[in-house]
Amino acid sequence: MLQGIIITIITIAICVALLCVRIILKKDGKFSSEHISQNKRMRNDGIHCATSQDREARKNANKKLNVNQL
Repeated sequence: MLQGIIITIITIAICVALLCVRIILKKDGKFSSEHISQNKRMRNDGIHCATSQDREARKNANKKLNVNQL
């Protein structure tokens, strides 16, 4: 039982170390942002996050709808 736990901990430690190779070896290394709005290629393709697209759709819907006529 203890041997299995130790093997699991070592395996997880190796996986974390391999995921951090770029950060460890590169000066001022950091993970790139995974958020859609901060990804240059997706911005160039016109892809936005769902929150931004919803905000834009609501803004455009309010322009089309004349609230005073309701």
